[in-house]
Amino acid sequence: MKKSGKIAVLVLVLLTVLGFGCYWQAQTVLRIYDYKTGKIYVEVPAKEGDKLFFGWVHSWEKIPWHEFYHIGPQNTLVLEKICFPAFGAGIPENKGKKCYVKDGMIYMDEIGQVFPYFVWINSHFATREIKLNDVHISSGAELPEHTRVILAIERRVDKWLRMTKLSSKATRT
Repeated sequence: MKKSGKIAVLVLVLLTVLGFGCYWQAQTVLRIYDYKTGKIYVEVPAKEGDKLFFGWVHSWEKIPWHEFYHIGPQNTLVLEKICFPAFGAGIPENKGKKCYVKDGMIYMDEIGQVFPYFVWINSHFATREIKLNDVHISSGAELPEHTRVILAIERRVDKWLRMTKLSSKATRT
């Protein structure tokens, strides 16, 4: 092969690798990570329109609480509906546009509340299951106990930006 042919092949390979790297970094993912350290516990591809289920147990009433979201514009989490078996302390009586009972559960639907991300103190007991498009991605038992965690929709490259912010905070305090 002539020298010019080898250079052309090398340039093509280099452009392909760079293109894949840019695509990989720009990919949107659902992440669950440590609030303090930024350590990532869960990272799965996600995109606008995907469905997120967050199931947990109410701390006072000890009843299951189900939240249904979709990923909205600008990587937001949009609460569509909630359901639970009974009313009690801290449970809203009128969230959303529709309220109905189905299979022994009270549903409040068409909520449309937008969240940029979630922050919670994880519990092996209370955080029951987190699913994306009906696929299990985590549970409280799979995350560190009594640890403050964040669930966010981010571009892969955001990890490096976030870590830069975390390290600059650490040096200032």
